[in-house]
Amino acid sequence: MQEEVKQAIIVRTDIEMGKGKLAAQVAHASLMSYFEAERADKAIAKEWLDNGEKKIVLKVASEDSLVKLYNAFKFKKVPCALVSDAGLTELPPGTKTALGIGPWRASEIDQFTSALKLL
Repeated sequence: MQEEVKQAIIVRTDIEMGKGKLAAQVAHASLMSYFEAERADKAIAKEWLDNGEKKIVLKVASEDSLVKLYNAFKFKKVPCALVSDAGLTELPPGTKTALGIGPWRASEIDQFTSALKLL
């Protein structure tokens, strides 16, 4: 049996974002991370697309937590993308809002995300 492929999106809860802004940041993280995964392994990216695009949205309470997770995934060579806001609406420019991980092997994503709570 083949290992499950999924995508994880992690969002900061310590900054105030309207629902639309939050949705946009999650979408940015998903797309940016997908393109990273496609560059890393086209077969994994295609499998994810062909099997329903499973994703999970989780939360962290600080920029520090978000950046630490990003660095951990980069170190493990798991495709990921850190979203920094352009600052055109609700947030100052450069605010790190979300992290997209994968699509990638679930076991490699879960290694660092299993303790996080759903958004």
